[in-house]
Amino acid sequence: MENVIKIGDLVIDTKGPFFLISGPCVIEDETKTLETAHFLRQTAEELGIPVIFKTSYDKANRTSLVSYRGPGIKKGLEIIRKVKEETGLPVLSDVHNTDEIEEVIGILDMIQIPAFLCRQTDLLIAAAQTGIPINIKKGQFLSPYEMGPAIEKVTSTGNHSVMVTERGSSFGYNNLVVDIRSIAIMKKFGFPVVFDATHSVQLPGGEGTCSGGQREFVSHLSRAAVAAGADGVFIEIHADPDSALCDGPNSLPFDEVRPLLRMLKEIHSLIRF
Repeated sequence: MENVIKIGDLVIDTKGPFFLISGPCVIEDETKTLETAHFLRQTAEELGIPVIFKTSYDKANRTSLVSYRGPGIKKGLEIIRKVKEETGLPVLSDVHNTDEIEEVIGILDMIQIPAFLCRQTDLLIAAAQTGIPINIKKGQFLSPYEMGPAIEKVTSTGNHSVMVTERGSSFGYNNLVVDIRSIAIMKKFGFPVVFDATHSVQLPGGEGTCSGGQREFVSHLSRAAVAAGADGVFIEIHADPDSALCDGPNSLPFDEVRPLLRMLKEIHSLIRF
């Protein structure tokens, strides 16, 4: 069964247009967040690509105790609401436990289940019971086949607005690799498949007290994933990635975003015919 997802004013499905999930890894402050959101709004209009704005109010899974996590749920959701009001973009953020879910209702257009929590049954079911569309990120420790049961946890509630995201698999220490076969495998579930191009080039814990990354490979892997059938891509961006407070080494600077998206949109259009 092919499933259609309505996210804000956007309609996403496995036969629909190429789409983008993008934004800063974490909310650093209101000004930077809105700057990024307006850049993405302009990008959506210029390229004719549906965009879902993503950022996090809290990054609970950090390498170090002193790593920046974000402003927290209350202040963070206020900023996310402002993004939605000012730009009209649908908005997405992570939830980490069932206690957060009540607070995001009425603000988030899509709930994201972080990769490390993709097997947490109570979290998946509670998020799904809101009726809000769900993006489940595949854990680095799972095969693509194991995302079937994660999807079933969501759909068991009657919520069929779900997509799954590939973000690489653990390969030894501090490294991830992408098995492009996972795109085709997860497509068989009948739900949209997203490729997380920037987290797939992350080097988890690679800097000792923080993660490293290899953003120079974002373009290569995202082109391969879209050619393999990915319905959309997930790309974290930052005005100055080298000064970002979280995941800077694997985030793209603004000036690299539009040229890459033009290429990905063209690849997507070629493989759909």
